[in-house]
Amino acid sequence: MIEKPQFFYVHRNSLANKKMQSQQLIKISRFLSYHLRHAPEKLGLELEPGGWISTEKLLKACQNTKFTLTFSDLETVVKDNDKQRFSFNEAKTKIRANQGHSVNIDLQLEPLIPPVILYHGTHQKVVKTILKEGLKKMARHHVHLSERKETALKVGSRRGKPVIFVIKAQQMSEDGCIFYCSDNGVWLVDYIDPKYLTIK
Repeated sequence: MIEKPQFFYVHRNSLANKKMQSQQLIKISRFLSYHLRHAPEKLGLELEPGGWISTEKLLKACQNTKFTLTFSDLETVVKDNDKQRFSFNEAKTKIRANQGHSVNIDLQLEPLIPPVILYHGTHQKVVKTILKEGLKKMARHHVHLSERKETALKVGSRRGKPVIFVIKAQQMSEDGCIFYCSDNGVWLVDYIDPKYLTIK
C-alpha cells in the first residue's frame, strides 16, 4: 500500500520569479510523485494513455488543495529534479511521471536492446531473498535499472548499507526478456531471474 506523503499543508508563495529552494523542490516532487504515480483520483483526475495528464487540469485541481502549484513550478521540477522523474510532452500541455507507477497504466514505451550490463541498488537486508527469488517489481510495474553504478549506489543507500547488483542485461535480452527505457534513462524490465545477477 502506498502511503500518502505528509506535505499537503505547506503554504508558500509562487516560485515563478525566483530560484526554487531544494526543500520546496522536494515537496513538489513528492506531491507530483504521489498523484501522478499512485493516486490521481485523490485530485479528481485520471491518467491518460502513456501516463499523461493535462497540465491545465492538474493546476486547476491543485487549487482545491492547500498545495497550490503554478506552471512555472512544474517547469522547474521537470528541469531540476535530480532524478528527472517527470517530463512534459513537446507542447508542455501534458505532464507525466516517467516511471514508478502503482496504478494500472501503459506508458507506451517501445522495447529496446539494453546495454551489456545494468545495475540495481538495494539494501543489505533483502540480498538473500533476491539471490534466491530474483528481482521482482513488487508494487511497481517494472524493476528499475540504471546504466551507471553511481546511480544504483545512491538508490541503494536510502534504506541502509547499499548493495549493488550487476545485471546481465544483454544475456537476458538474448534469452527473450523485454526491456524498456523511460524518458529519464531508467531501464525497465518485468523480472530478473537470479541466474542473471551478481553482486558488485
